[in-house]
Amino acid sequence: MKKHVVLLAAAVLALSALAAFAATDALVGACIYKFDDTFMTGVRNAMKTQMDKEGGELEIVDSQNRQPTQNDQVDAYISKGANALIVNPVDRTAAQPLMEKAKAEGLPIVFVNREPYEEVMKAYDKIWYVGAKAEESGTQSGQIIVDYFKKNPKADKNGDGKIQYIMIRGEQGHQDATLRTEYSLKAIKDGGFEVVELGNDTANWDKVQATDKMKGFISAVGVDNIEAVLANNDDMALGAIEALKAEGYNMGDPAKYVPVVGVDATAPALEAMSKGELLGTVLNDADNQGFAAVKVAVVAADDKPVTEESIGYKITDGKYIWIPYRPVTVENYKEFMK
Repeated sequence: MKKHVVLLAAAVLALSALAAFAATDALVGACIYKFDDTFMTGVRNAMKTQMDKEGGELEIVDSQNRQPTQNDQVDAYISKGANALIVNPVDRTAAQPLMEKAKAEGLPIVFVNREPYEEVMKAYDKIWYVGAKAEESGTQSGQIIVDYFKKNPKADKNGDGKIQYIMIRGEQGHQDATLRTEYSLKAIKDGGFEVVELGNDTANWDKVQATDKMKGFISAVGVDNIEAVLANNDDMALGAIEALKAEGYNMGDPAKYVPVVGVDATAPALEAMSKGELLGTVLNDADNQGFAAVKVAVVAADDKPVTEESIGYKITDGKYIWIPYRPVTVENYKEFMK
């Protein structure tokens, strides 16, 4: 009899363990500001991978860079009975009405990559943000330029002790664009170099726009006068490189090279680094942003506490999951190639 009791107890424990690790049946609805953004494609893929592990259902829609479209998509998910929402907002200023839609239904909502204003984050107890501190990426990209100029004094083409640079910014008013621009220049100055701006414009995170803008800068100031290019993301950095290559630069001749730095460490950027076209970039960890967003959504959808233990990521102020940046240079870029 005692043996049967022991076996029964063991079976109950086993079933309890299985239940603890059982797949969720949550439906999570996700909206991405636009699908053809290279970085957010990485986030989307990571979200799918994580949800496959969780065993729930994840639907992801393309907001096509239109905030009204995204608003309608959130309404559609609510009508469909989604258990949680993940939103990469088209416009961070539109986060409040999206939060209010979720709050009215008691739905957890996780914002990704574009941080809502603080007052929005404080207005609801089931709201979280997953992203990275843009000032880190700016500092690290600026430091890559500093290190290059210290190792290569001839990069100062005119020998004036100053870095004549082009800045290609992301989106007008976008927090990441503002901070990456500000902190990259601050890092260069803190590194002991004066800077002289030769050109500065937005290219909306887009490679083609960046190519056009860079061609305009080259026509205006002359390619031989440009000593560095800083771009707020890799797509724009690669666009700038296309314009430089059209002038015979960054194609292997050390005498015809302009150091270009981006942000994101996308696969195309790493490939460009392997060819010596791109000086460096900064890893914006798409995988962990995607993984963390889904983990938070699933735990919250199951009405469980979102804690460091339950999601596996550190949480700041109970709402923020910050994924650190990492500098990617010629010395370590191979570590990041998949």
